[in-house]
Amino acid sequence: MIKGVLIVNNHGSPRLTKFYHPIPNTTSSTSVVRRIFNQVASRPDSFCNYLEGTVPSWCGTSTKLIYRHYATLYFVFCVDSQESDLGILDLIQVFVEALDKCFENVCELDLIFHSDKVHYVLDEIVMGGMVLETNIVSILKGIGEQGKIHKQSMKVSMGGGGVGGGDNIDYRR
Repeated sequence: MIKGVLIVNNHGSPRLTKFYHPIPNTTSSTSVVRRIFNQVASRPDSFCNYLEGTVPSWCGTSTKLIYRHYATLYFVFCVDSQESDLGILDLIQVFVEALDKCFENVCELDLIFHSDKVHYVLDEIVMGGMVLETNIVSILKGIGEQGKIHKQSMKVSMGGGGVGGGDNIDYRR
């Protein structure tokens, strides 16, 4: 099971945090993110992308960190020991590819200014700590459908379109 997903930049600033496992009241999410970042960022790029044994205690005893470092961002998944390391690395790749398709070469600013869309992309892939979808075409289809629904709701809320919107009335008569 996936216990948390983090995207952190090279300076330790979180760009996405999503926890599927509750954090105890004695621990703040900021300290968890800082500790995970320090563990991941201190490792050379030549090391493997798995960490076990030094994972924050809020995750439980049999938890590991699996991460990928892309340019200025670390994509980190905190998972239990039953998850496949290679499977999670592939899941990170799918997540990054989906973001790349949605934002046409995703960058850190996209994650900052469109955080709602980033969360939606993640929700298409992972829900409640369980992997829902890994097929990039299905993920992009779901995101496209959500975009259409969002545009329709914006149109209706702005008074343009829908029942009573007045789009089809000719006032010149």
